[in-house]
Amino acid sequence: MINKGEWVLIKRDILAPAERAPQVPDDTKKVPLTMWVKGHLQADAEIGAEVEVITRTGRTETGILLEVNPRYDHDFGDFVPELLTISEQVREIVFGGEQ
Repeated sequence: MINKGEWVLIKRDILAPAERAPQVPDDTKKVPLTMWVKGHLQADAEIGAEVEVITRTGRTETGILLEVNPRYDHDFGDFVPELLTISEQVREIVFGGEQ
């Protein structure tokens, strides 16, 4: 059971695939337009239940409860060796060498 007031992540489909704009790419038309929102849970609930949250900006949103205390798990991808070389070149141009 997830307690009221916990910081959670919810998901809601905004548009079904059939409702997507005709100009979007074909692979995009095959999936719904989905919104993910974080907020404070407004009533005790279980993962997978439809819930209501209040966002940090004060909006009330509803959706399916996905997780509690969601974390950021994005990154900037794999290391690109060329960027290291470019960084060294820029440092040389801007600062006249290593600092």
